[in-house]
Amino acid sequence: QVQLVESGGGLVQPGGSLRLSCAASISIFNFNGLGWYRQAPGKQREVVAYFTSGGSTSYVDSVKGRFTISRDNAKNTLYLQMNSLKPEDTAVYYCNADLYSRYYWGQGTQVTVSS
Repeated sequence: QVQLVESGGGLVQPGGSLRLSCAASISIFNFNGLGWYRQAPGKQREVVAYFTSGGSTSYVDSVKGRFTISRDNAKNTLYLQMNSLKPEDTAVYYCNADLYSRYYWGQGTQVTVSS
């Protein structure tokens, strides 16, 4: 059973930073894809940043230059460093993993950007 557990969300002022973590219950080497999604109130869930099976990364345009996805294979943990946060980044952030075309989700962590 694959489990993903996010942490690191919270309330931050505009311009601030947060680092999200996603701890996996199995080696993240197993995953074909691994990344972060978010869902704001009243909006569809969208991909934020993702590692493909080839190891390359992709970002949604709205976070390019501000967010950085990274991974620590030894700790089976995925990270999302979020800088220069804006109110429109407010959402529940979810970790997502693709294991042979089966998709797993964490429980989500709330990020609120507000003054």
